[in-house]
Amino acid sequence: MADINLLVEEISAYLKPRDVEHVREAIEFSRAAHQGQKRQSGDPYISHPIAVARILATLRLDVQAIIAALLHDVVEDTSITAEQVAEKFGKPVAKLVDGLSKLDRIQFETREDAQAENFRKMLMAMARDVRVILIKLADRLHNMRTLESMAHDKCERIARETMEIYAPIANRLGLNDIYRELQDLSFKHLHPNRFAVLSKALMVARGNRRQVVGKILDAIRQRLAEANIQADVTGREKNIYSIYKKMQSKSLAFAEVLDIYGFRVLVDDFASCYVALGVLHGLYNPIPGKFKDYIAIPKVNGYQSLHTTLFGPFSTPIEIQIRTHEMHKIADAGVASHWLYKSGHVSISDLHKKTHQWLQELLESLSQSSDSAEFLEHLKVDLFPDEVYVFTPKGKILSLPRGATAVDFAYSVHTDIGNHCIAVKVNHELVPLRTELRNGDRVEIITAPQAKPNPAWLGYVSTSKARSQIRHFLKTIQSGESAKFGERLLNQALHILGIKPQDMGKAHWNKLLKNTGVKTRQEILADIGLGRRLNMVVARQLACLGEAAPGEVAATAITIQGTEGMAVQFAKCCRPIPGDPIVGVLTGGQGLVVHTHDCPSLRRGRAGEQWLDVVWDKNISRSFEVGLKLVVANQRGVLAKVAAAIAESESNIENVSFSSEGEYTALHFTLGVSHRLHLANIMRKLRKIPEVVRIIRERAQE
Repeated sequence: MADINLLVEEISAYLKPRDVEHVREAIEFSRAAHQGQKRQSGDPYISHPIAVARILATLRLDVQAIIAALLHDVVEDTSITAEQVAEKFGKPVAKLVDGLSKLDRIQFETREDAQAENFRKMLMAMARDVRVILIKLADRLHNMRTLESMAHDKCERIARETMEIYAPIANRLGLNDIYRELQDLSFKHLHPNRFAVLSKALMVARGNRRQVVGKILDAIRQRLAEANIQADVTGREKNIYSIYKKMQSKSLAFAEVLDIYGFRVLVDDFASCYVALGVLHGLYNPIPGKFKDYIAIPKVNGYQSLHTTLFGPFSTPIEIQIRTHEMHKIADAGVASHWLYKSGHVSISDLHKKTHQWLQELLESLSQSSDSAEFLEHLKVDLFPDEVYVFTPKGKILSLPRGATAVDFAYSVHTDIGNHCIAVKVNHELVPLRTELRNGDRVEIITAPQAKPNPAWLGYVSTSKARSQIRHFLKTIQSGESAKFGERLLNQALHILGIKPQDMGKAHWNKLLKNTGVKTRQEILADIGLGRRLNMVVARQLACLGEAAPGEVAATAITIQGTEGMAVQFAKCCRPIPGDPIVGVLTGGQGLVVHTHDCPSLRRGRAGEQWLDVVWDKNISRSFEVGLKLVVANQRGVLAKVAAAIAESESNIENVSFSSEGEYTALHFTLGVSHRLHLANIMRKLRKIPEVVRIIRERAQE
């Protein structure tokens, strides 16, 4: 085969003759293993591993990676075992092949579960050896190049997976050419008509703008030569998908996208980058706000360059990248630069440290994900590349995704900082925790030992680490609190059956766990507390496993102490407070929700809800929110009088808002009260204020 000869020729340019012979052996081994197998296109299967190895040869990967590429499907698709690969080509190659093999022999409930577990395995292998993902990306690139032979729905699914996961991984690892090609190929299969129209328009524009591009190239080269700057200047065309994204985001027609060409200037050293920038700003006027210095602050994938946009001839915007030859090597090869350019340059070792750190953080956050949908969501969130660069109080630079908030920053510093943060200063000013961070912000997190994550944070955090750590904390807390409450519910049910809870010993519980397939007693109790299991059903199951012959007695009500945490929630629709007649509704997954007995939402009961008798504990010390509406005369100082009366009644104002009612004003307060008598005392004091016309307790929360 011609492709085999080309592969041998390409690797001979940089591998030792002995290594080339090993590669020849791997080619023959793979050819024999895949004998008789065909691809969907009808080509011999061996053409695929050969093509994957050739892609890696352009990155000049070592002999082990090339051999693993040639054998990456033999364990999965043939009778060859991992042990045979290890015996023939060594354990390092076998580990690479194993990291690339899917988990096909394990049965999963859904395609999503299988996809998530395959990615999880691949990322773990990638954390041990980054060559795993380099081979996988080459494999995916060749599959995308030959996708036409697949069924339409499979094409679309593979293209979407490539666009959402593999292309961002290539970008995150600095493999720019692979990233761009994966984007274009995915776009081609997801939107074939749009791709065809843009491709045709680009070919026409390429001819029309050739003269303009040539003129700009000549002008740049001449001006740099006059300034005695040695530079290689080249023009480059934007890839089709990036042009499409620009048209989409800015609502432009193709003819309005003027900067489909960019220019790259490669110079000899660091200082020449900035000198060249000054020279080019003197040649054409720079567009304000379109300059980015990725040399001083590199991207997280190690990319370094100066980016500027200038007003060129005929008012054409010109995008220019200026960097050194060394920076260009890393920009082209990313983490693969370790094999391609073994120069020992500090930027390359820094890049590998950053990549390893990113992988460890990604795996740490993904390990908190309990289900496949959550895992894939975290993975996709972490891969999208737009970044902002912010500073810690000590001047350290942290990179976060665009849209990241102060809470994301706190978790990126340390999990404990995130879990205990209560406030944030951005550029020395206190701002809300949901504030989005911008480039150059100086961020200082204020913590408190008693603080803990708020479920509302999940609504605005953008990093997978923050999201997974918040969810993990809430699940842990919820599970503990729900188990305590579930134990109380179970004890109540056992009393109803005439059984003492202490009589249900370890033997009863072991039998129940074995019968239900649940691992721990804690899990069953938490399920009861969250409404996923009925307390009476579990009580009867335990009773049947014992020797007691229970006789049911009168039911007793559950006592609400107000300290049950997330296991007991107080309904927002009626906001009950101690002293109100109440009823409990047990809903699967939410635990017990306490309503007032006359709450209108109780009339709209849903299937699967269980009503329980509940009563207030006599010794509740916590504060509860209650709504009050005061209709007052429009007179100066009335708000101050009302606030003073509330303060004298030892209540705290949580929130206040206003609305106009003709010549009167409605004041809507959210107050913290201890019980119903406390509320009555507050209302008595407020009625003594002459300007107060009417007082109403507001039940529903707007």
